[in-house]
Amino acid sequence: MNKDELYEEIDDSESFTQRYLGLSFGKFFFLICLIILLGIYVGVLLYGTNSVEVLLGLDDYEHYLHAQVKELKHENADLQREYFELKEISAQ
Repeated sequence: MNKDELYEEIDDSESFTQRYLGLSFGKFFFLICLIILLGIYVGVLLYGTNSVEVLLGLDDYEHYLHAQVKELKHENADLQREYFELKEISAQ
C-alpha cells in the first residue's frame, strides 16, 4: 500500500462533532441551544422580577410585622398597668 491508498481509506466525511461526540452538527447545535434556553429559564425563575418582587414584598411585610409587635407590646404594657391599678384600687 502506498501513501495515496492510505489517504483514501481515511473517512473525512464525519464532522468534528460526529467524530468526538457522536452527534451530527445539527443535533449538537440543537442540544446546545436547548441547554442555553433551559439555563436562561431557570435563571429567570430564580432571579427574575417576580422573585425579586416577592422578596421585597416579604421584606416590607417583615418590617410591618416588627412594627406591629412593638406597638402591641406597648399597648399590652399600658393595659396591664391599668389593670393592676384598678385591681389595687378595688382591693382597698
